Amino acid sequence: MSPFDIFITCISWGSGSKKRPVLVVQVKGNTISVYPITTQYENKSKEIQAQYFKINDWSKAGLDRQSYIDTGILLDLPLTVIDHNQPIGKLTDTDMQKLLAFLS
Repeated sequence: MSPFDIFITCISWGSGSKKRPVLVVQVKGNTISVYPITTQYENKSKEIQAQYFKINDWSKAGLDRQSYIDTGILLDLPLTVIDHNQPIGKLTDTDMQKLLAFLS
């Protein structure tokens, strides 16, 4: 498992939860820091859209459709919630560079 890998995990909020892809940002000890990935963009406010990074090479990254990294939410999760042997993909070098520029 390394930064920019994409995994599927269960993300919970309030009273609900949903399986969704996440982008690995950092692995430290028994904790993994991730950004959630979403397909929902059009109906979000301009403020939220401004926090979303568009994954241009979404198919090469192992995703089924156009997706966005929600950089407004960094989650720290226990490693046990991720099947660290089974990433669905990884950001391309181009998307990695663009994401790092976006975050700067």
